[in-house]
Amino acid sequence: MNYIPFKRSWLLSGCLVLLGVWGMESCTKKFEDYNTNPYGISTRDLSADFRLLGEPLKQVQLNIYVSQPAWNTQLQQNLMGDMFSGYMTPPTPFGGTIVNNETYALNDGWNTFPWDDAYTSVMAAVKAVVQNAGSTYPEFVAWARILKVEAMHRVSDIYGPIIYTKYGQVNKDGSVSYDSQKDAYYAFFSDLDSAVNVLAPLAQSATPSTITSFDLVYGGSYKQWVKFANTLRLRLALRIAKVDPTKAKTEGEKALAQSLGLLKDAPADVFNINIGSTSHPLNVMSNTWGDTRMGAPMESYLNGYNDGRAPKYFAPASDPAVSGQYKGIRNGVNIDSKDRYEGYSALANFSNLLQLMTPAEAWFLKAEAALRGWAGAGTIQTDYENGVKASFTQYGLDATAYLADGTSKPKPYVDPKAITAGQNDVLAGSSWLSTITIKWDAAASFDQQLERIITQKWLAMYPDGQEAWTEFRRTGYPKLFPVVINNSGGTISTTAFIRRINFASSERNTNPTGVAGAITLLGGPDNGGTRLWWDKP
Repeated sequence: MNYIPFKRSWLLSGCLVLLGVWGMESCTKKFEDYNTNPYGISTRDLSADFRLLGEPLKQVQLNIYVSQPAWNTQLQQNLMGDMFSGYMTPPTPFGGTIVNNETYALNDGWNTFPWDDAYTSVMAAVKAVVQNAGSTYPEFVAWARILKVEAMHRVSDIYGPIIYTKYGQVNKDGSVSYDSQKDAYYAFFSDLDSAVNVLAPLAQSATPSTITSFDLVYGGSYKQWVKFANTLRLRLALRIAKVDPTKAKTEGEKALAQSLGLLKDAPADVFNINIGSTSHPLNVMSNTWGDTRMGAPMESYLNGYNDGRAPKYFAPASDPAVSGQYKGIRNGVNIDSKDRYEGYSALANFSNLLQLMTPAEAWFLKAEAALRGWAGAGTIQTDYENGVKASFTQYGLDATAYLADGTSKPKPYVDPKAITAGQNDVLAGSSWLSTITIKWDAAASFDQQLERIITQKWLAMYPDGQEAWTEFRRTGYPKLFPVVINNSGGTISTTAFIRRINFASSERNTNPTGVAGAITLLGGPDNGGTRLWWDKP
């Protein structure tokens, strides 16, 4: 059965109602839920097994990237970050039209999901755990803060300003104020400081872990969570390197100097959330519904590099016109029916693990930090090559020959099934087709070295399209293909690509004063063409 996203977004008098999440609540009720504690418990309720602290954080882990239902995940990420990153493209003209996110005609009914998921399933639970644990169970508070940063930086990287430090603080007029993205990022760093200060000493002692029963990623290892927090800090530090270089360097070097280090070894250090018997949402989207396929840029890079990870990421196409090839769909193309492209490359089957960070990314972060001259980052080439090796090792592959390849380049893209001949082609010589090779070149310029690092990081972070889209906006790499059809009405530049998503319609309906302030903090119109604070040309 095909899933049509906008038919499962219920708009009742301007209020989005999610069955099974809020039930049939009013707009006013939903707004209040964002700012109250549904998990309130007394101190005597905290049993010896810590369940009343740990279970809410288990749900937080399962909702950073929603584990189920898959239609929610499709709206939270797949029809935004996964698509805008160049990883995936839907073959489906949802509801018989391509006037939606596919062609930059942003669909408010879709785009509220990242916001609503975060505030109902992450922020409320974290606030409750912090309040209930207090100073008695500092390890739960620390863990909650790391999870909160991981979840909420993703939300900020979609919208810009968010409600973070002011969460739960209702103004006299009933509104809730937003933090600027700069203030949110500074608060992320502060929360990571607090968490590491608590967990690092525990990790270096013989203290038994109290979070083991609830940890779906690292089985209760405080050491692993500190390494993740350090790597997350380095990720966020590099994110602001253009706009706030002094703060970026300070935070980046702090991450690099922390004694427990970064994520390093694959597959042991991969940040995978174990979702148990639940089907991976991408399996449902790709294999059950046929609603997502390989993106054209992925085809260009994987085929051009003869990349051994291709069969780990995608299945060969079944369409007779391209049978057996790894064939992707370009974003923003004219799709008359699902039959046209459904036979292009589906996604490979995923296990029951939701991947949100890899050791490969950590090595590429170090490589960029070294490129920028940050202390403790090591040698650029070594970090870069270790990143490629870690990614290949994660998939049981050897990167030796790949790293020695100094000639292979991304391949031109041609779509034999395009409705208008040539409209979906990116041929040799096109400014959109990268010429970057794999082998490290120490004599290359700063920009060429950065492109090489980010291109390989992009390949290694798959399938997390949200982080890949964010890094593309920050750096301009890897080179992607612009949409063929732009239905934004001029608000989003075809050649500059989409930069953000409009503020959530649920917020505009229930917190209009807060949103008005957020638009002021954004510094531009509330549309997909306005750059975020860290997104500098």
